[in-house]
Parts: sequence; C-alpha cells; structure tokens
Amino acid sequence: MTFDEYQKKAITTDLMKGTSSLAHDPALVAKVLGLVGEAGEVAEKFKKIIRDKEGVVSLENKQEIAKELGDVLWYIAVVAHYLGLPLDDVANKNIEKLFSRKARGTARGSGDNR
Repeated sequence: MTFDEYQKKAITTDLMKGTSSLAHDPALVAKVLGLVGEAGEVAEKFKKIIRDKEGVVSLENKQEIAKELGDVLWYIAVVAHYLGLPLDDVANKNIEKLFSRKARGTARGSGDNR
C-alpha cells in the first residue's frame, strides 16, 4: 500500500469530515490535537518501559507501541488531507530533505532549513 492509498482509506474513517484548511476549523484542530495526544501516548509507553522494566522492550510492548504509531500515522494522514497534501508527497519531500542533509553533512544541528 502506498502512503496515498493509506490516506484515502484513512479519511473515510474521519467522523468529523472537515472541509477546510483554515487553522481554526474545529475538525482540523481536533486532528492536530489528536496527533499530539497520540505522539504523547507513544512517549508514555517508552517512559513506562524505562521506569518499570529497566528499558527492556518486550514483544507485548512493541505490539502496543505499534498500535499507537498507527494512530499517529492516521492523524498525520488526515491532517495532510485537510491541508490538501498528498501523503506520498509529504513522505517523499521529507526523505529528500533528510538525504540532502546527510549528503551535505548537516544532519546534526538545529533549524528546519539547514
């Protein structure tokens, strides 16, 4: 499945069906907040593994983290859709940026446009 195919399927499960890319559209805001929340759940899983399991990631932990990563992916796909961004394009532009940074030796550091 391509990212665009995933995105097309993901948006069919959007209950709010936003139609605008306005930053104050409640449907878009809900998705951005959901993205942050799900990313936080991924971090929370790791915190508990470090705190409670001495950093050892079990198969069960991996399965639970995979579920949360899937939720993050869903929110990314839907936010991109609201903004009119095909997910394949988002992924391709990101990997091009990363390879460019690697080739130029600027992978470390700060700033989006390095």
